[in-house]
Amino acid sequence: MDILLIEDDPETALYVTEGLQKQGHVVHWAPTGNDGLHSARHRPFGLLIVDRMLPGIDGLSLVRTLRDEGNDAPILFLTTMSGIDDRVEGLQSGGDDYLTKPFALVELQARVAAIARRTAPAMAITQLQVGQLHLDLIARTAYREGKRVDLQPQEFKLLEYLAQNAGKVVTRAMLLENVWNLEFDPGTNIVESHMSRLRSKIDRGYPAELIRTIRGSGYILNGF
Repeated sequence: MDILLIEDDPETALYVTEGLQKQGHVVHWAPTGNDGLHSARHRPFGLLIVDRMLPGIDGLSLVRTLRDEGNDAPILFLTTMSGIDDRVEGLQSGGDDYLTKPFALVELQARVAAIARRTAPAMAITQLQVGQLHLDLIARTAYREGKRVDLQPQEFKLLEYLAQNAGKVVTRAMLLENVWNLEFDPGTNIVESHMSRLRSKIDRGYPAELIRTIRGSGYILNGF
């Protein structure tokens, strides 16, 4: 993660920089409030670590300015101002966390890691692999042992749901709700007919059946 450290004390800056670099972060140091404001305006950062007592524009004003300009980067205050009112003021100005000096490096590292987890974008799942079976969720294609299996859209959706729940028994009611968006049983064999066609396409010609019927319970997809 790219981190902007706005800290006027060179020793503290070096201590923080070396500690965060050990975790794989890239740290950019700004020794004044004005330098930090300029850097934050001209480059996106994953996190800003800001001292409150800075030469030039102070940390609190800096954060308020950035928030007013629409900068939503996470901000961690790192400061000697440890009073309750100081903490509240820092958080109300737009800070996301507040750590007082002196501090333990391991706590700073842990707080930075926590912020990184909270702000990391969710990774969209685009592939599913269940044993011999491979699904490409973008192209909406399925393969068994590398051979393309031609499926209709609803058959693929059915297989996708089974793959997402591989190794678990899924009931008829679960399939109706999650594959057909039906919260009631239509009283037809819609599930059974689609499952029969899907099984014939997935398992035909192979010694092992990937899709099995669990009598009285539902269906299960195993990768073997």
